[in-house]
Amino acid sequence: MLTLSEIALALFLIADLALAGASRLKYAIRLVAMQGWIVGILPAFLWDWQSDGCPGLRIWIIAVVNSLVKGVALPMLLNYAVRKARTRRELEPIVSFQMSRFIVFLMAVGGFAIGRLLHVHETIASELAIPVAFTTMGTGCLLICARKKAITQVLGFLVLENGISLFGAGILLEYGIVVELGILLDVFALVFILGIAIFQINRTFSSTDTDQLNHLGDTHLMHPHHKHDHVHD
Repeated sequence: MLTLSEIALALFLIADLALAGASRLKYAIRLVAMQGWIVGILPAFLWDWQSDGCPGLRIWIIAVVNSLVKGVALPMLLNYAVRKARTRRELEPIVSFQMSRFIVFLMAVGGFAIGRLLHVHETIASELAIPVAFTTMGTGCLLICARKKAITQVLGFLVLENGISLFGAGILLEYGIVVELGILLDVFALVFILGIAIFQINRTFSSTDTDQLNHLGDTHLMHPHHKHDHVHD
Protein backbone atom coordinates (compact mmCIF):
# COMPACT_ATOMS: atom_id res chain seq x y z
CA MET A 1 0.00 0.00 0.00
CA LEU A 2 1.33 3.43 -0.95
CA THR A 3 2.07 5.85 1.86
CA LEU A 4 1.20 9.55 1.80
CA SER A 5 4.86 10.44 1.26
CA GLU A 6 5.12 8.12 -1.76
CA ILE A 7 1.96 9.60 -3.28
CA ALA A 8 3.29 13.13 -2.70
CA LEU A 9 6.66 12.29 -4.29
CA ALA A 10 4.94 10.63 -7.26
CA LEU A 11 2.91 13.83 -7.79
CA PHE A 12 6.17 15.77 -7.57
CA LEU A 13 7.67 13.66 -10.37
CA ILE A 14 4.55 14.04 -12.53
CA ALA A 15 4.78 17.81 -12.03
CA ASP A 16 8.39 17.73 -13.28
CA LEU A 17 7.30 16.01 -16.51
CA ALA A 18 4.38 18.41 -16.91
CA LEU A 19 6.63 21.45 -16.38
CA ALA A 20 8.99 20.23 -19.10
CA GLY A 21 6.14 20.30 -21.60
CA ALA A 22 4.25 23.33 -20.30
CA SER A 23 3.95 26.28 -22.69
CA ARG A 24 1.29 28.25 -20.78
CA LEU A 25 2.97 30.30 -18.06
CA LYS A 26 0.04 30.31 -15.62
CA TYR A 27 -0.23 26.53 -15.87
CA ALA A 28 3.50 26.24 -15.14
CA ILE A 29 3.11 28.57 -12.15
CA ARG A 30 0.31 26.37 -10.77
CA LEU A 31 2.54 23.31 -11.11
CA VAL A 32 5.37 25.03 -9.22
CA ALA A 33 2.88 26.15 -6.56
CA MET A 34 1.74 22.54 -6.16
CA GLN A 35 5.36 21.47 -5.71
CA GLY A 36 5.74 24.22 -3.11
CA TRP A 37 2.82 22.91 -1.10
CA ILE A 38 4.16 19.36 -1.29
CA VAL A 39 7.63 20.46 -0.12
CA GLY A 40 5.99 22.34 2.73
CA ILE A 41 3.91 19.46 4.07
CA LEU A 42 6.35 16.66 3.17
CA PRO A 43 8.16 16.69 6.57
CA ALA A 44 4.84 15.79 8.21
CA PHE A 45 4.34 12.92 5.75
CA LEU A 46 7.90 11.64 6.27
CA TRP A 47 7.67 11.87 10.06
CA ASP A 48 7.63 8.56 11.92
CA TRP A 49 4.40 9.12 13.83
CA GLN A 50 4.39 5.69 15.51
CA SER A 51 7.93 5.89 16.94
CA ASP A 52 8.37 9.64 17.50
CA GLY A 53 4.82 10.75 18.19
CA CYS A 54 3.55 14.12 16.99
CA PRO A 55 6.11 16.42 15.28
CA GLY A 56 7.42 19.31 17.34
CA LEU A 57 6.33 22.92 16.98
CA ARG A 58 9.41 23.77 14.91
CA ILE A 59 8.45 21.23 12.23
CA TRP A 60 4.94 22.67 11.96
CA ILE A 61 6.21 26.25 11.78
CA ILE A 62 8.64 25.39 8.98
CA ALA A 63 5.91 23.47 7.13
CA VAL A 64 3.51 26.41 7.32
CA VAL A 65 6.16 28.98 6.32
CA ASN A 66 7.34 26.83 3.40
CA SER A 67 3.80 26.20 2.18
CA LEU A 68 2.77 29.86 2.38
CA VAL A 69 5.91 31.21 0.72
CA LYS A 70 6.32 28.56 -2.00
CA GLY A 71 2.67 27.73 -2.52
CA VAL A 72 1.09 31.19 -2.17
CA ALA A 73 3.43 34.22 -2.02
CA LEU A 74 5.85 33.40 -4.85
CA PRO A 75 3.15 32.13 -7.25
CA MET A 76 1.13 35.31 -6.62
CA LEU A 77 4.20 37.42 -7.41
CA LEU A 78 4.82 35.48 -10.62
CA ASN A 79 1.18 35.69 -11.70
CA TYR A 80 1.38 39.44 -11.17
CA ALA A 81 4.53 39.52 -13.32
CA VAL A 82 2.74 37.57 -16.08
CA ARG A 83 -0.17 40.03 -16.07
CA LYS A 84 2.13 43.05 -16.15
CA ALA A 85 4.32 41.57 -18.88
CA ARG A 86 1.22 40.68 -20.95
CA THR A 87 2.74 37.38 -21.99
CA ARG A 88 0.97 34.05 -21.70
CA ARG A 89 3.05 31.39 -23.42
CA GLU A 90 6.57 30.16 -24.02
CA LEU A 91 6.29 29.97 -27.81
CA GLU A 92 9.85 29.32 -29.03
CA PRO A 93 11.82 27.32 -26.45
CA ILE A 94 15.49 26.66 -27.09
CA VAL A 95 14.80 22.94 -26.54
CA SER A 96 11.40 21.70 -27.77
CA PHE A 97 8.76 20.67 -25.25
CA GLN A 98 8.76 17.06 -26.51
CA MET A 99 12.53 16.81 -26.19
CA SER A 100 12.38 18.46 -22.76
CA ARG A 101 9.97 15.79 -21.53
CA PHE A 102 12.25 13.08 -22.86
CA ILE A 103 15.24 14.68 -21.10
CA VAL A 104 13.33 14.83 -17.80
CA PHE A 105 12.35 11.17 -18.26
CA LEU A 106 16.03 10.27 -18.70
CA MET A 107 16.84 12.34 -15.60
CA ALA A 108 14.28 10.33 -13.64
CA VAL A 109 15.83 7.05 -14.80
CA GLY A 110 19.28 8.37 -13.89
CA GLY A 111 17.97 9.59 -10.54
CA PHE A 112 16.72 6.12 -9.60
CA ALA A 113 20.09 4.66 -10.66
CA ILE A 114 21.94 7.22 -8.50
CA GLY A 115 19.61 6.46 -5.59
CA ARG A 116 20.57 2.79 -5.77
CA LEU A 117 24.30 3.59 -5.92
CA LEU A 118 24.31 5.90 -2.88
CA HIS A 119 23.28 3.15 -0.43
CA VAL A 120 21.73 5.50 2.12
CA HIS A 121 18.62 3.46 2.87
CA GLU A 122 19.41 3.51 6.59
CA THR A 123 19.13 7.30 6.82
CA ILE A 124 16.68 8.03 4.03
CA ALA A 125 13.06 8.82 4.83
CA SER A 126 11.72 7.52 1.51
CA GLU A 127 13.40 5.60 -1.30
CA LEU A 128 11.71 7.90 -3.80
CA ALA A 129 13.13 11.06 -2.23
CA ILE A 130 16.61 11.04 -3.81
CA PRO A 131 15.52 10.10 -7.38
CA VAL A 132 12.72 12.67 -7.35
CA ALA A 133 15.02 15.32 -5.84
CA PHE A 134 17.68 14.81 -8.52
CA THR A 135 15.03 14.85 -11.26
CA THR A 136 13.53 18.06 -9.87
CA MET A 137 16.91 19.80 -9.66
CA GLY A 138 17.63 18.73 -13.24
CA THR A 139 14.22 19.99 -14.37
CA GLY A 140 14.94 23.36 -12.78
CA CYS A 141 18.28 23.62 -14.59
CA LEU A 142 16.58 22.64 -17.85
CA LEU A 143 13.97 25.39 -17.50
CA ILE A 144 16.69 27.94 -16.77
CA CYS A 145 18.84 26.97 -19.76
CA ALA A 146 16.30 25.81 -22.37
CA ARG A 147 13.65 28.55 -22.18
CA LYS A 148 13.71 32.13 -23.46
CA LYS A 149 11.08 33.83 -21.32
CA ALA A 150 12.49 35.42 -18.17
CA ILE A 151 9.44 34.31 -16.17
CA THR A 152 9.97 30.67 -17.15
CA GLN A 153 13.62 30.96 -16.11
CA VAL A 154 12.52 32.30 -12.71
CA LEU A 155 10.25 29.25 -12.42
CA GLY A 156 13.33 27.15 -13.12
CA PHE A 157 15.09 28.67 -10.10
CA LEU A 158 12.08 27.82 -7.92
CA VAL A 159 11.97 24.23 -9.20
CA LEU A 160 15.71 23.89 -8.55
CA GLU A 161 15.23 25.11 -4.97
CA ASN A 162 12.31 22.71 -4.51
CA GLY A 163 14.63 19.87 -5.52
CA ILE A 164 17.28 20.98 -3.01
CA SER A 165 14.67 21.20 -0.24
CA LEU A 166 13.29 17.79 -1.19
CA PHE A 167 16.78 16.27 -1.06
CA GLY A 168 17.37 17.70 2.42
CA ALA A 169 14.01 16.50 3.71
CA GLY A 170 14.43 13.08 2.13
CA ILE A 171 17.78 12.18 3.68
CA LEU A 172 16.95 13.75 7.04
CA LEU A 173 19.98 16.02 7.23
CA GLU A 174 20.77 17.37 10.68
CA TYR A 175 20.13 21.12 10.77
CA GLY A 176 18.53 20.69 7.35
CA ILE A 177 15.61 22.87 8.39
CA VAL A 178 17.89 25.79 9.23
CA VAL A 179 19.73 25.42 5.91
CA GLU A 180 16.42 25.20 4.05
CA LEU A 181 15.19 28.42 5.65
CA GLY A 182 18.35 30.18 4.50
CA ILE A 183 17.89 28.89 0.96
CA LEU A 184 14.22 29.88 1.04
CA LEU A 185 15.06 33.46 2.01
CA ASP A 186 17.69 33.64 -0.75
CA VAL A 187 15.25 32.34 -3.35
CA PHE A 188 12.52 34.72 -2.18
CA ALA A 189 14.91 37.66 -2.57
CA LEU A 190 16.05 36.33 -5.97
CA VAL A 191 12.50 36.00 -7.29
CA PHE A 192 11.62 39.46 -5.99
CA ILE A 193 14.64 41.01 -7.73
CA LEU A 194 14.02 39.05 -10.94
CA GLY A 195 10.38 40.14 -10.85
CA ILE A 196 11.50 43.77 -10.88
CA ALA A 197 13.94 42.96 -13.70
CA ILE A 198 11.12 41.37 -15.73
CA PHE A 199 9.04 44.55 -15.39
CA GLN A 200 11.97 46.64 -16.59
CA ILE A 201 12.74 44.31 -19.52
CA ASN A 202 9.09 44.38 -20.59
CA ARG A 203 8.92 48.17 -20.27
CA THR A 204 12.06 48.65 -22.39
CA PHE A 205 11.61 45.96 -25.04
CA SER A 206 7.84 45.26 -24.85
CA SER A 207 8.81 41.62 -24.35
CA THR A 208 10.15 39.31 -21.65
CA ASP A 209 12.17 37.28 -24.15
CA THR A 210 15.77 37.22 -22.92
CA ASP A 211 16.95 36.96 -26.54
CA GLN A 212 16.26 40.69 -26.72
CA LEU A 213 19.17 41.23 -24.33
CA ASN A 214 21.43 39.08 -26.51
CA HIS A 215 20.47 41.15 -29.56
CA LEU A 216 21.26 44.30 -27.60
CA GLY A 217 24.72 42.95 -26.76
CA ASP A 218 25.31 41.90 -30.39
CA THR A 219 24.30 45.34 -31.64
CA HIS A 220 26.65 47.01 -29.19
CA LEU A 221 29.53 44.78 -30.31
CA MET A 222 28.82 45.43 -33.98
CA HIS A 223 28.75 49.22 -33.50
CA PRO A 224 31.05 49.94 -30.56
CA HIS A 225 31.97 53.45 -31.71
CA HIS A 226 28.57 54.52 -32.88
CA LYS A 227 28.11 57.22 -30.24
CA HIS A 228 31.62 58.62 -30.72
CA ASP A 229 31.14 58.85 -34.49
CA HIS A 230 27.93 60.76 -33.95
CA VAL A 231 29.68 63.26 -31.67
CA HIS A 232 32.50 63.87 -34.18
CA ASP A 233 29.98 64.49 -36.93
